[in-house]
Amino acid sequence: MAGSAGTPGTPRVLRAMNDRAALDLLLTHGPLTRTRIGKLTGLSKPTASQLLARLEAAGLVLATGTSEGRPGPNAQLYVVNPGAAYAAGLDVTPERILAAVADVTGRTVGEYELPTPGRRPAEPVVRQVTDALDGAVKEAGLARDDIHRLVIGTPGAFDPNTGRLRYASHLPGWHTPSLLDELAAALPMPVEYENDVNLVAIAEQRLGAAQGHEDFVLLWNEGGLGAALVLGGRLHRGWTGGAGEVGFLPVPGAPLVRQVTKANSGGYQELAGSQAIPKLARELSIRPVPGGPYAEVAAALVKEAAARNAGPHRQLLETYATGLATGLASLVSVLDPELVVLSGASLTAGGEPLRALVQAELEELAASRPRLVIGDVHEHPVLRGALESALAATRDEVFDTSR
Repeated sequence: MAGSAGTPGTPRVLRAMNDRAALDLLLTHGPLTRTRIGKLTGLSKPTASQLLARLEAAGLVLATGTSEGRPGPNAQLYVVNPGAAYAAGLDVTPERILAAVADVTGRTVGEYELPTPGRRPAEPVVRQVTDALDGAVKEAGLARDDIHRLVIGTPGAFDPNTGRLRYASHLPGWHTPSLLDELAAALPMPVEYENDVNLVAIAEQRLGAAQGHEDFVLLWNEGGLGAALVLGGRLHRGWTGGAGEVGFLPVPGAPLVRQVTKANSGGYQELAGSQAIPKLARELSIRPVPGGPYAEVAAALVKEAAARNAGPHRQLLETYATGLATGLASLVSVLDPELVVLSGASLTAGGEPLRALVQAELEELAASRPRLVIGDVHEHPVLRGALESALAATRDEVFDTSR
């Protein structure tokens, strides 16, 4: 007896698999002809024609121009319909919420920044989130109902057991027990929440330095020091969502910090976090130490030290590299990753001089020796990761033609 329509191996499921393969190829390669799609998928010309007609009727692909510069008649080109679906991402910090909307091809079509001055009375979080999202939606020329999915990136993580935000006491207004329910009631689309550093790892895995790697650690140093752990190709979040909160890690060379969640800090953060770099510069009599937010000051100092790479500036780099490698040695000893990606302004500002020093120090402190690389996604990596995460789920829904 023939199986049901949803049974693997049935014509509907096989068609859906071919449809998805063709859509993924169009996303990866851009405009393709029917013949090229047939060759890349292994489908016959008639089957490829039927596939494209089906996808065009469903509003998932568009015919766009013709191929030129080849022998024979010009052939029709096809692309994924950018307007087939839209997804959104939010990058939340104590200072601002950055929102963006992307079409299903991944192109950003709207962006908006909402300042959120942290310690003075401000709009409730639900209002902040909807205002930021609506700003990006308006910039894209869309309506809120056009967004298929939203991913919100924050410091810390929402505990899957309680729904409460943990490990981010510096994010005011985000710790009320009913927050997730209030956001769900205010927003018409599915909403997911993810740790900001985890989203940077997603961006690097899909678009940057970690492409093709199944086991890697991403070390982030900007407003805070954190890590993302990708094991077997999947993010490891931990029981409470706190996997990778390495700023709390006790390390040699730093005082033992107790009550770490109350202090919102720990030994590794004190030893190698961004706030340690201006202090180190003063100890080395590096002048002038610029003013401003400590993360920006730290990045500027590291950038100057890497450019000069001599005298006290070289000492700053070496001391900083030793501190970074001290915490990384614990991660590497437990996880044995293939790759370590260095990201965040206080790391990327050091470029190759800092990377090489951390690599050399780590090889002396850890038994396994993963390769260290600098992250490739520099422009709003948390936001880019949020969009990539939202787009992946949106494509799975919209591109499923078996339903």
